[in-house]
Amino acid sequence: MSGNSIGSLFRVTTWGESHGPAIGAVIDGCPAGLTIDPVFIAQQLARRRPGQSDLASPRQELDECAVLSGVFEGVSLGTPISLLINNTNQRPVDYEHLRDVYRPSHADYTYEARYGIRDHRGGGRSSARETAARVAAGAVAQLFLRTLTVQIHAFVSRIGAITLDVPYQDLDMRTAADSVVGCPHPATAQRMADHIAEVKEEADSLGGIIRCVVQGVPAGWGDPVFDRLEADLGKAILSINAVKGVSFGAGFEAARGKGSEYNDTYSMIDGKVISVTNHSGGIQGGISNGTDLIMDVAFKPVSSIPRKQNTIDRQGNPIELAIGGRHDPCVVPRALPIVEAMTALVLADHALRARTARI
Repeated sequence: MSGNSIGSLFRVTTWGESHGPAIGAVIDGCPAGLTIDPVFIAQQLARRRPGQSDLASPRQELDECAVLSGVFEGVSLGTPISLLINNTNQRPVDYEHLRDVYRPSHADYTYEARYGIRDHRGGGRSSARETAARVAAGAVAQLFLRTLTVQIHAFVSRIGAITLDVPYQDLDMRTAADSVVGCPHPATAQRMADHIAEVKEEADSLGGIIRCVVQGVPAGWGDPVFDRLEADLGKAILSINAVKGVSFGAGFEAARGKGSEYNDTYSMIDGKVISVTNHSGGIQGGISNGTDLIMDVAFKPVSSIPRKQNTIDRQGNPIELAIGGRHDPCVVPRALPIVEAMTALVLADHALRARTARI
């Protein structure tokens, strides 16, 4: 199986399955001399960890990250950094009855069509459990980006039909971590939580949208033509489980307007070029322009629901299936650190690539 690595100069490979003994990541290309903060890595993993509320999967995992190589006395050596996260609460027996069943909207059939074999224990490699390794590696990338004064803030802007209509400039995006649904606006957060609780009682699930705002990215990151910054970000974000759409700046709304309404104009302030508006979301021509990078990420509703659905087994026999096990009625709040991690991995890579672009 290929496709387990991302990045060019800051390159990350993840490994492991949902109900195997462990998962992990290897970071190759992290610059030497970076202080590796295990507390920050643990904090990021804790944000993704299940079992934190009645609105999340009850699976209990400690998600303690062990650094096996590449770090000496708390500082990166410039050699590969190997990260290990043990699966301490795997229950493969929960999935034995699904060995020959194709769950609706899961990767069971498609993995089998591709490889002729699949791990039926929670989806194996296709499970969102794999994203814990991404979060750990992404935390290292964020530590690197902090040395460049780049800050990444993701928050939930929509759950089902409930939408946050407050501009991000009027929010304290850091408070998203204080909300059970990851929304930095308390009144809207409560409505979102109530909506998830209602749908959970109906044995169903919800999707939503995460807005990611990156501040401090200088002008000049990104490589046309095929390595445009938004193209690499788009690929990284779309690799996250349940993501079905990503847009930048005005996104699809730009298709409704006119050039005179959408174009971002420039001004010179204190000798620095400034984009007066930011309909482009901080990227033009595939290269960052120095304004806030704004990205919206759409998640579909969780596929694993306890409501009865029709499907088939390997032999084509019809089956009425109600999926048991430990699943989220809405995965969007727990996806915040995953979106931040994948964004950080791409930006760390482009930060290093920018250093090679000219004398």
